[in-house]
Amino acid sequence: MWNILDTGVNSAKKNMEIDAQLLSQMRPDDSPLLHFYEWEQRSGTYGYFIKIEKFLNLEKAKREGVIFARRPTGGGILFHFCDFAFSALVPSNSPFFSERTLDNYTFINAHVEKTVKLFFKSSKIPSLLPQDPPKPSDSASQNFCMAKPTIYDVMIGEKKVAGAAQRRKKGGYLHQGSIAIALPQKALLEELLLPNTQVIEAMHLNTFSILETPYTRSDLEEVRVELRSLLLKSFTLAY
Repeated sequence: MWNILDTGVNSAKKNMEIDAQLLSQMRPDDSPLLHFYEWEQRSGTYGYFIKIEKFLNLEKAKREGVIFARRPTGGGILFHFCDFAFSALVPSNSPFFSERTLDNYTFINAHVEKTVKLFFKSSKIPSLLPQDPPKPSDSASQNFCMAKPTIYDVMIGEKKVAGAAQRRKKGGYLHQGSIAIALPQKALLEELLLPNTQVIEAMHLNTFSILETPYTRSDLEEVRVELRSLLLKSFTLAY
């Protein structure tokens, strides 16, 4: 049985701290947990080893009201302006736990794949990327989650619709996932990104957008609510 935790609206830093605390306190015999949360303002997160000042103009981000927080997991920089983010925590004695990291990615992202398929009512068929594609030639793009697909990301055609990062400890693993609903507005990205990169082009080339431009905040929220419901259905087999 999966436990469900909804911690509501918090800062990006608080959301990441909650996930880190849940992982540190997880015991091998606990039940697996789905953690849902929302962002109190426009936010981004970045992998544990990323130095965001190499890729983002943090002064402009502050003026635009965009805040960033370090994830307890790895991976690159991810904007949460227009995605659906969630976390899954799987204890080490669970049948859903594997010593092989890629097996754990496969298990969680298979549920995300099913969620996306249910959302589109089979009009679009998602799949898991079977192997890492070549890295982008632009080194900055290699550090943005939605600018490059990686193995076992959820794809629609040649574009990435969902990705994730994980961290494993003795008690189990934390999986932080994101389903792309739309692409961040280009004008805002141009303000946030340092110049002379192809990050925006790479995101448009590699990210599948559920919503077409222009979209409203109401459109985003409607899709988030449906994705959450379908993800719960996939994991728990019940509404």
